[in-house]
Amino acid sequence: MSAKLIYVTSPSREEAERIAEAVVTERLAACANILDGVTSFFHWNGKLCCENEAVLIIKTTANKAVELTKRIKELHSYKCPCIVVLPIEGGNGDFLEWVAHEV
Repeated sequence: MSAKLIYVTSPSREEAERIAEAVVTERLAACANILDGVTSFFHWNGKLCCENEAVLIIKTTANKAVELTKRIKELHSYKCPCIVVLPIEGGNGDFLEWVAHEV
């Protein structure tokens, strides 16, 4: 089993909660953490932007990463949401087995 972390930014805690609830309920993810109050700087349409956002850190398996990414895009309000899949190279084996069992 190969576990993955999915990093997602969202315009609000409420949207992050809605996405987290959906993907965990649908068994695309074992769990999601929300970090609220993040300040993001980025260029968009040729302009420097500074926005308050919430970050989702989602745990899933490699075989669910593509489907999970697609579902987040469907639920997300951004035209081009940040959704990044990161490998998990180690950690608590019991936790990683739990992740595999929950999705």
